[in-house]
Amino acid sequence: MRIAVPMETAPGETRVALTPDAAGKLVKAGHEVAVQEEAGLAASFTDAAYREAGAEVTGAGSLMGGARVVARVGPPRRTEGGPDEIAELPTGSILIGLLDPHRNGDLLQRLAERGVTALAMELMPRITRAQSMDVLSAMSTVTGYKAALLGADTSVKFFPMMMTAAGTIAPAKVFVLGAGVAGLQAIATARRLGAKVEAFDIRPAAREQVESLGASFVAAEEVKEEAETEGGYAREVSEEERAREQEVIAEHVAASDVVITTALVPGGRAPLLLTRAMVEGMAPGSVVVDMAAPAGGNCELTAPGETVVHAGVKIHGPLNLAASLPYHASQMYARTVVTLLGHLAPEGEAVIDLEDEITNAICVVHDGQVRFQP
Repeated sequence: MRIAVPMETAPGETRVALTPDAAGKLVKAGHEVAVQEEAGLAASFTDAAYREAGAEVTGAGSLMGGARVVARVGPPRRTEGGPDEIAELPTGSILIGLLDPHRNGDLLQRLAERGVTALAMELMPRITRAQSMDVLSAMSTVTGYKAALLGADTSVKFFPMMMTAAGTIAPAKVFVLGAGVAGLQAIATARRLGAKVEAFDIRPAAREQVESLGASFVAAEEVKEEAETEGGYAREVSEEERAREQEVIAEHVAASDVVITTALVPGGRAPLLLTRAMVEGMAPGSVVVDMAAPAGGNCELTAPGETVVHAGVKIHGPLNLAASLPYHASQMYARTVVTLLGHLAPEGEAVIDLEDEITNAICVVHDGQVRFQP
């Protein structure tokens, strides 16, 4: 079958859905892979590398012809003065990408009208046999790593303890809110850089993971087993629990040089964890890296997509940290796509089997109908 890989056009998006290595694996499996000219260039993958892997490199005008699968990173877009990427999708094709279905109802409706089957990678179920297709975990590894580097780069302090001719310099104190994949990677990276790290999470299972990385675990007096959902996420908490959390968090935020927040609620607004008062209680020169900025932010003062300074504290609200490390982020993303295609097309042609647990979970549009229910 023919698999088309268009260039990403969203502002700041530098990743590509298939790398030359991934394209080569699909070609060896008997597929035809077509990549738009310069689609991988922002991630340092040249057209020549795709050709060497056996892929066809072509212009946008001939890319989609005969495509059964279209693999993207972000959703197709329609911009004023630009192409309508939805209208370019072949009727009957399968679109694979991070489609953000909770916020893109209009997109899903247009895909249904176009006769496209849409698979949203972020809805991949967290089950054992889907683990190698878990793109959210893969991208969270990238963003957690980069968040720690961003904190270190913009802090006014060294991360490690320094023993110098001018005396000993104490290590910076880093506080990570949320110990999921992104949080654990932020912890691990900050620890490698030599910082003293603490981490907060409402899930009791997170304690062992945090402590195994050499960080201290911080929790409210009572953390409950039901604080974790079946998918492994932290559930939303009650007002009483939130008040108790805020007391604990405030104490540790005030003593921290860098605070990294990672808390998300799937499909909803990110929970508010850092108040204005907490930020004002931090020392001037401190840094907040709010990884939940795309979902509104964990900090009351976060401006998504911007860096603001309040009371001498820098508050970063990055929207796409994964795109700042496009080479490896693309590699990891592409591996999940290749694995998914192997799942969908074991005999060479993709089949949408809605009785299959994985396909059913990620299929948001099929047979002219929007299947996704927020």
